[in-house]
This record gives sequence, structure tokens and C-alpha cells, in this order.
Amino acid sequence: MAKSKIVRFGVVGCVTLTLILTSCVRRTMHITTTPPSALVHLNGQEIGRSEVSVDFIWYGDYNIEIKHEGFETLQTNWDVKPPWYQHVPLDFFAEVLWAGKIHDVHAKHFELQPEVLPTSEELTQRAAELQARAVNSLE
Repeated sequence: MAKSKIVRFGVVGCVTLTLILTSCVRRTMHITTTPPSALVHLNGQEIGRSEVSVDFIWYGDYNIEIKHEGFETLQTNWDVKPPWYQHVPLDFFAEVLWAGKIHDVHAKHFELQPEVLPTSEELTQRAAELQARAVNSLE
């Protein structure tokens, strides 16, 4: 009797361990831009040129900075919302007990605006204002 309980406990333990080791949730952000090949920074870290994908661990607010020559630098935020199965208590089943693989992909497209260069008159006016401030600060 005692031996069969030990065997049953061992089988249940092995099955549980197998389920825990085989479950997995992979989270990926996919960023595209217009124009393509823009340099993308996520929370201050360069992640590459668009079109770019990066895995992430937590849901929430991310700082995005996108740069491309000839275009205005875009600084924005992206609030990545969790899917329904990543809310408590369902997240425990998705992360630990679910025997399959889950790939949660969040995609976003960003459009950069062409850079507006100042006219020569605006540059001259800015230079005059800067010179006036410099002279005033010396007095």
C-alpha cells in the first residue's frame, strides 16, 4: 500500500514537473516605421533599425525614441497592455501550468515627419537674439 502511494506521488510529481518545464510565454514587440530603417531606442537602449522586433518581460509603459536623417526625432510612449490570460489569477496557469508555448506579439507602426529646416532669415534672427543675450549677460 505504501509503495503504491510513493509511486503515485512520483508519477504526479514527474507530470507536474514536465508541465512546468514545458510551459512558456514569449512576449515580443514589433516596431515598424515610415520611413524604414529608422534607429529605434526602447527605454534608452538602442534595439536596432526598423523593422525591428525585441522580446520583453513586463507589460506597461515604454519610452520610444526613433531617429532618421532628414526627419524629426520622435519621442513617445507605448503602453503595452497584457492580454486577458496575463491577468491574476489566469497568469499563473498561462505561465506555469499551460503545457504549450504562447507567443504574445505586440506590433506598432510609427510615422516620422520630415525635418523642417529654418530659413536664412530665421537663422539670422536667432543669431541676433543669442548675441543680444550674450551681451546682456556680460553687463
